[in-house]
Amino acid sequence: MRKSVLILILIVFQITVSFAQDTEVITQKVVYKKVGNLELSVDMFYTAASQQNSNNTAIAFFHGGGWVFGNPSEFYEACRRYARKGFVTFSFQYRLSRNADGTYPHPDITPVESTKDARSAIRWLRENAGMLKINPDKIVVGGQSAGGQLALATALLDSINEISDNMKISPVPNALLLFSSNVNTLEPWIDMLLGDRRNEIWSISPYHNLKKNMPPAIAFSGDEDDQVLPYITGLFKVKMIELGNYFELYTYPGRKHYLGEGNEKYARYFDEEILEKTDAFLEKFGF
Repeated sequence: MRKSVLILILIVFQITVSFAQDTEVITQKVVYKKVGNLELSVDMFYTAASQQNSNNTAIAFFHGGGWVFGNPSEFYEACRRYARKGFVTFSFQYRLSRNADGTYPHPDITPVESTKDARSAIRWLRENAGMLKINPDKIVVGGQSAGGQLALATALLDSINEISDNMKISPVPNALLLFSSNVNTLEPWIDMLLGDRRNEIWSISPYHNLKKNMPPAIAFSGDEDDQVLPYITGLFKVKMIELGNYFELYTYPGRKHYLGEGNEKYARYFDEEILEKTDAFLEKFGF
């Protein structure tokens, strides 16, 4: 009798796991912002089950690529993973400093414009929370590399806003996920992208605009990262903690800028172990 019950339990468990893994994720592309003749879109991921609930946690991602390269598709697999877990997830497009022929920088688009788009994106989420079936007080923002700077910008850079934004709506998220994140924009690459506007470099630097009462953040870096040097991330952590902010940092020996190098599932951004630590962080803060 006991053996039969045990077998039945195992069968039910296997069916449940299979169902969870095979849960259909629905994808929808929506325009969230217009700048002149340019339309910026966001890819939204959710399940039929999550749409029965109006209190879902949202996770918004910004891809990396030095404000010049990259694509929202690089976060698609992570979006699907979290959608299966009951989140409603978003991978945002933002303006890149690249010309139509592939050259860069773009004369009118710099990391400042990318920053404006990121802040507009979170305002759009919060303003349309009812339609999107998300809780406006449960918005998590994540990014990789340059996308990490954009994620931090939503919480920090109060002086950078699109003139058409509804300034009554806060772009500040409720938590931050940072993967090999740029935390200090005082570097030659960004100076080059800004050109004659290089005096604005301070205004978009997370480190130089840190303040108290930041959303809780979890960050991941490699100790051989040659793009975001580990000591810079370390200084950022020290200043965050000095200000009384929650900042959880994991540094991986032997890993470089792409923490999931060799693992193409998540566009080399991270691996399953990193996402499991992210899961624990989200659970810890009630998301």
